[in-house]
Amino acid sequence: MADDPPSSRPPLGPVPRTLIAALLVLGVTVPALIIRELVGDDPLADIGWIAVPAAATAWLAPRASYRRRDALLWLVGPGLYIFAVIAWRLAFLPYRDWNPRPEEASHLRWLRDPQHAGLWYLPGNAP
Repeated sequence: MADDPPSSRPPLGPVPRTLIAALLVLGVTVPALIIRELVGDDPLADIGWIAVPAAATAWLAPRASYRRRDALLWLVGPGLYIFAVIAWRLAFLPYRDWNPRPEEASHLRWLRDPQHAGLWYLPGNAP
């Protein structure tokens, strides 16, 4: 695997990152609320409210150093918080300002140049 240089795009600042993270959270929760309203006042409505965000969390979690099973936290309460953290991290990719999980560490590079000091970088072809 060839080691590609860091992205030509510099890391996002806090305002654009917050905007992207908020749009991701809204893009998952608003359709879930719409499904809940369309189903009506029924236990099935509660399942619809949880199923869409849990599926999105399970799909996006590995890209943000979370496990797919963390999507199950939607069933007990802190699912929205976990998804907000995942969205915050996704908005910063391909750079990472969090420590990688042990199984990810072999794919990442620690950046040392002055412009990107202190960040991890995931090369483009890594799984």
